[in-house]
Amino acid sequence: MVNKSKFYYGEHESQFGVLRMPENSNSCPVIVLIHGGFWQARYNLEENNPIADDLTHKGYATWNIEYRRVGEEGGGWTGTFNDVINAVNHLLKLNESYPIDLSRVVVIGHSAGGHLALWLASRIKSITNDSPFNQLSVSIQKVISLAGVTDLVKMWNIHDHKKIKSHTAALLEGSPEEVPERYKLSSPAELLPMNVEQVLIHGELDHHVPVNLSKEYYKCAVEKGGNIKIVILPDIDHFKIIEPASSAWNSVINSI
Repeated sequence: MVNKSKFYYGEHESQFGVLRMPENSNSCPVIVLIHGGFWQARYNLEENNPIADDLTHKGYATWNIEYRRVGEEGGGWTGTFNDVINAVNHLLKLNESYPIDLSRVVVIGHSAGGHLALWLASRIKSITNDSPFNQLSVSIQKVISLAGVTDLVKMWNIHDHKKIKSHTAALLEGSPEEVPERYKLSSPAELLPMNVEQVLIHGELDHHVPVNLSKEYYKCAVEKGGNIKIVILPDIDHFKIIEPASSAWNSVINSI
């Protein structure tokens, strides 16, 4: 039995999350889920419902978050980023009423959500006053990126080479040449090393986010002394990785 409740962390209709609690839970660890969809408004958190249910049945509290996306008022730069921070910070409020253990918080993001999860990890060490982003107040034990967009510049170049619309440019409101500082502040590859354990899981057959993005990010993170692991899954595409019935999902469970 799973107890499910919706909570708003802001006033916009997309500033909410769904908390699932296992039955008879007592100080259980929390998994924050961040969905993908290249940060676009036409994709939403329902993508993560199957894995949220599976994880909650396994004894974890899950906080499946929604956020303002490109195409919505306030989405993109910098609203999407601050929404993710505010949604995670809302766990402090939920902790007043639910038996969740905020010393054991794991963030799992898929695709564009993997980008946001890795970017969140960089906020742990950031306390600069001139940042355009809100302060992250919840400590994160581990970040797991599932087919994540680890490098926004490389993702922009991939789309540019294919002559298709760049979703990274839509998110940051410009190309790497037009708004280079925004890419430096928001691309995980630019923010290494990070002071948190990271796990990258990526399928070899991924045609949406090429596996080389994770491989190159991993190599760079290791060179900079990061605490990071990588799991490359043969015969797995972009979406199998978030199907609880797939063999790929076992790799995610083992990484938690």
